[in-house]
Amino acid sequence: MSYDEELAKRVRRALDGQGMVEERRMFGGLTFMLDGKMCCGVHMCRLMVRVPPERQLDLLKRPHAKPMDFTGRPMKGFLFIDAAGVSDAKSLNSWLKQAVTFVQTKSKPRRP
Repeated sequence: MSYDEELAKRVRRALDGQGMVEERRMFGGLTFMLDGKMCCGVHMCRLMVRVPPERQLDLLKRPHAKPMDFTGRPMKGFLFIDAAGVSDAKSLNSWLKQAVTFVQTKSKPRRP
């Protein structure tokens, strides 16, 4: 599958200065890793965001938010945001803030 390159550019700009950002092809789209942790991504024309699992149901009440579902079972702590939900900088930044804040509060990975 492909992904919306224009949305990916907007995400890159918004994440600039947030920390060490890496891009990886994953989930049939482009995933952005922040300081080694999955943060967000672009799948087709949708934004994928990682959110606190305990806030997922509340965030699903926001317009254009849907469960991230590839296999018939929604993934806990991940949402898809339709293109209409990230059509301007304010809405995109609002969703990215959710993902960045969550990832930055996650504990550091253990080293072997």
